Amino acid sequence: MATVDGNGGRGTIEILDPTWSEDTRPATLAPRPATLRGGVVALLSNGKAGVDPFFDHVERIIRERWQVAEVVRRSKPNYSAPAPAELITELVGWDAVLTGVGD
Repeated sequence: MATVDGNGGRGTIEILDPTWSEDTRPATLAPRPATLRGGVVALLSNGKAGVDPFFDHVERIIRERWQVAEVVRRSKPNYSAPAPAELITELVGWDAVLTGVGD
């Protein structure tokens, strides 16, 4: 955060630094499944309304083209925050996860 005299000496303007302050760790990509046939695919929504029609279409495609056994849908409780740890733990159990933004 910085304070700047922006009003000819009559006041100040605060400038906030919006960068993420938490340390990040390098990540590796998960191994790809050999096939999705008979598998379980999760669709993770950011929770905005516009993602539902998109995921309806995606679900039709993955069911028809890749013959998945099940499609599970989950939504983040807050579109602007990372998914909670419990949700991530649940997603790890499925064969594939697709995430989408509803804007």
